[in-house]
Amino acid sequence: MNFTFTQDQLDFQDAITSMLRTEVTADSIRARWKNESGVDSAFMQQAHDLGLNSMLIPESLGGLGLTPVDFILLAEACGEVALPEPLVESVMVTTPSLVDILDQGLGNADVQKVIDGVLAGEVRVALGHAINPCINYADSADWFLLPDGDGVYLLPKDAVTLEAKTSVDPSRRLFSVSFAASDAYLVADGDAGASLQRASLNRGALASAAQLVGLSRGMLQQSVSYTSDREQFGRAIGANQAVKHLLADVAVQVEYAKPVIYRAAYTVGVSPTRADFAVSHAKSAAGRAALMASRHCMQVFGAMGYTWECDLQIWAKRSWALAREWGDEGFHNNRIHEWLLRKNALLGPEYTFGRGSLTDKANAG
Repeated sequence: MNFTFTQDQLDFQDAITSMLRTEVTADSIRARWKNESGVDSAFMQQAHDLGLNSMLIPESLGGLGLTPVDFILLAEACGEVALPEPLVESVMVTTPSLVDILDQGLGNADVQKVIDGVLAGEVRVALGHAINPCINYADSADWFLLPDGDGVYLLPKDAVTLEAKTSVDPSRRLFSVSFAASDAYLVADGDAGASLQRASLNRGALASAAQLVGLSRGMLQQSVSYTSDREQFGRAIGANQAVKHLLADVAVQVEYAKPVIYRAAYTVGVSPTRADFAVSHAKSAAGRAALMASRHCMQVFGAMGYTWECDLQIWAKRSWALAREWGDEGFHNNRIHEWLLRKNALLGPEYTFGRGSLTDKANAG
């Protein structure tokens, strides 16, 4: 079996990465901090024109009908440039949740209307989950998909109350969101609602994991460039073995995390509600790599790495935030332990990518 990405997937990644590196720079990120909305509208329109918003929407609904595996490299690329807008979360988490509601025959007429608006690039939807106390860029959303107990509600922005919160990352615009639960906005409850929330958790953790790997790679690239240019005692500091070891440790962690994330993307594509073990492995590995990258790369930069003027702090602060979003390392390690201790856990190489390990084993529980 061939587990490598197709040439089309790699070509799309190259095209999007090139666009991101041109449009999303440290200067443009700082400009967003001074923007009232924090959004670069021109960039968001460009991303929509490239088809990113419709990638994971089925063709029957007017989308491209692709899978998380097709988007995972693009999610990494967004992390690599520290993209402020929650584009990855919108594509990988919010839109698939709306599609799930339609597929399961749930919801109301508003669901189709919202999906049509997303496809047209005219509507933004924010998704909440009990594991995240705040929602990023909630003030820019037109609709909200929010939980209350096992219920899931789709509400227009005038039906929710926002309270601004402060984040360690100035690119994040966090808000706590409150609303009055009403049957008029209910789209799923009971087991169906709980299942939607479980799928959202796995998709959200995967989205964060992919961005964390991209952030790690971005910090590593900045550090390699800095250590090649910065000279001390007549030679580049990157020639020192101690510096090489710090950056090599980061590179190794990133390389170990990448295949785990790709495997989780495949698993989520097959069955998002039964991908706990794969997603938690990915989030734990990616979070560990990103936190090591922020620590080691700041050490390489020295005291200036902590300063406001240094670009590295943009990537480091995003890593600190995403490492805890959609569950921190402790939460995900606990889910891995629970999976491993199950009596009938499907362990072994024959289940690594086997579709049967998710959907065909009735006695897996």
